[in-house]
Amino acid sequence: MFVRRSAAVVAAAFGIGALAAPLAQAADPSPSPSVTLPEGLYGTADPTYDGVWRQSLALLAQSSVGVTPADRGVDWLAGQQCANGGFAAYRPDPAADCGTKTPLDSNSTAAAVQALAALGGHDAATGRAVTWLKSVQNTDGGWGYTPGGPSDTNSTGLVVGALTATGEKPAEVRKDGKSPYDALLALSVPCDDTEGGGAFAYQPEQNGDLLANADATAAGALGALGTGLNAEAPDTTAPATAKCADAATPAQAAANATAWLTAALAGNDDHLTSTLPGAEDQPDYGNTADAVVALAALGEDRQARASMTWLERNARAWADASGPAAHAQLVLAAHAIGDGPEEFGGTGLIDRLNASGPAPAATDDLVEKRVVEKETTASAEDDDSPFGVWWYVGVFGVVGVGIGFLVSGRNRGDRP
Repeated sequence: MFVRRSAAVVAAAFGIGALAAPLAQAADPSPSPSVTLPEGLYGTADPTYDGVWRQSLALLAQSSVGVTPADRGVDWLAGQQCANGGFAAYRPDPAADCGTKTPLDSNSTAAAVQALAALGGHDAATGRAVTWLKSVQNTDGGWGYTPGGPSDTNSTGLVVGALTATGEKPAEVRKDGKSPYDALLALSVPCDDTEGGGAFAYQPEQNGDLLANADATAAGALGALGTGLNAEAPDTTAPATAKCADAATPAQAAANATAWLTAALAGNDDHLTSTLPGAEDQPDYGNTADAVVALAALGEDRQARASMTWLERNARAWADASGPAAHAQLVLAAHAIGDGPEEFGGTGLIDRLNASGPAPAATDDLVEKRVVEKETTASAEDDDSPFGVWWYVGVFGVVGVGIGFLVSGRNRGDRP
């Protein structure tokens, strides 16, 4: 899944002690004049509030399509870890001790774990990070953005993905007898709610009500499935979406989320929208990409592909303006439905991502093998997907000559 956040949203969140999960946000791609960008970092925007997040998504997206990231990009991410295992959003001086005032958070930590686990060779680092995550688990079984903050669906779903990526069994990671699944079930909107039944809420409202939230629903669905940001579609598609039923199990909560997301997307030209006070509704490209990943992982292939087609037609400008986290989200969405993010709106997604940071080290045999397979079968297939052989050919060729993938603001009310 995916975190997006603006600097203003994050700063405000630290002030009040709560923040929705960082699934990729669009930040101004221009660097702050007062910030010196570190070598190895993806993107040119000020990394203060999303450096670890966007780096993690970029590396995870590259790994998902067979691109070996540059060592210095991986080293930068690994070097952001504190001695106790946690990660902050950004540490400008990794050589300095973190200290008690360094604002570690579950989202940056969980995203870094998922990326480093996917790359391999970082067991000691991911082990320390998981130990830290366990140490800040809440008594309801979930996690908030900051240690001690109330549990939210996005943060809990991200941590479940990190646990799974390192071989942990989320159901067995408990605090006071409660697992992450207990926390997620408590945040599933009851079916008798006429507007949001089956969705996930970000957090309960002050009066205890649970309000449907699109970003939280995608994150909660992945968490309930026990999978992470680089989820893949199962071998078989799901049956026609059933009606919402009492979410007594994580599997049922995930099925309910599928039904809600499918209806929300199908009823709005296959995409989600964001609403801000006093402004007209706007397309929510990042959350739509998150929804594609969740639906694909849940086996809802038809709607996932329909929404991916909408993104292919409409999201290029958003991704280019938003930077590597946005390109990474789109690569992960394409990966989730089993397609290659080749030519996306006239430009290769992975090429755009690679160009935003240090040039990748290589592509692996899987990419080369898929290039050959696509070339030999393309003429015999009627592929109506927005992705195809030319992306694989392009990526393999581009990387061969040495040219190197939500942060969209998430807040409680319009997430992410």
